[in-house]
Amino acid sequence: MQLKKLSAALCAVSSLFVAGTAAAWESENGQHATSATVELYSDYVFRGFSLSDNKPAIQGSFDYEHASGFYTGIWGTNNASYISSGEIGVYGGFANEIMDTGIEYDVGVWRYIFPGASDLNNNEVYGALGYSYFTFSYAYAKNFEGNSETAHYYNIAFDYELPFFGGVDFTAAYGYQDFSSSLKRVIFEDESSVGGYSDYYIALTKEFVGFDWTLAYTGVDSNGRKYARSDYWGKSSLAKDKFILSLSKTF
Repeated sequence: MQLKKLSAALCAVSSLFVAGTAAAWESENGQHATSATVELYSDYVFRGFSLSDNKPAIQGSFDYEHASGFYTGIWGTNNASYISSGEIGVYGGFANEIMDTGIEYDVGVWRYIFPGASDLNNNEVYGALGYSYFTFSYAYAKNFEGNSETAHYYNIAFDYELPFFGGVDFTAAYGYQDFSSSLKRVIFEDESSVGGYSDYYIALTKEFVGFDWTLAYTGVDSNGRKYARSDYWGKSSLAKDKFILSLSKTF
């Protein structure tokens, strides 16, 4: 279910636009499938921000999928050092094609869990529509990072296999994080001068020696950099434009 992975990327952007994982195990009748993925990243970036304080991270996930389109899984990283000692995500939803239109959909919920910083635990509801090379995704948090305030995240992405480079996937994405007015006062002190912030992501992915290798470039706009400098984060280096190298393996 490729679209499921695209929607999950709203919650864990470091795994953004990983191709649909092949099932490591599938039942004889094709109704049930499982897979596990291990990923190494030079930096764990979430919507343009480094959550690993610009340090490497190892991540992994385990997924179950049913032929009906239902899926569930668990994801984790060893390094979310700017927030906690690690991070866990538990998610589930439905992903399928709308009749035979070629339009895919995905709806689900993601639970963020931060060991040692449980006040930041929160939920997001997400959804996505995809057609051809394009995907539009949206996520809504009622209790953003434990603040009892709402937040919205929008993302549009283009994913295309380059025809002349031996199976290299090209991905480009643009996202916008918006906050409720009261949360803007918490973050920026004066919400009239700053709206939300934008992030962007460009990547090339190639399978080589059994691994998926990705070189990505990501960053945020001036509002995002102000967000990083605010008392809410207090560290401008978390929002630097940067290259990220990653490799992943599905078992």
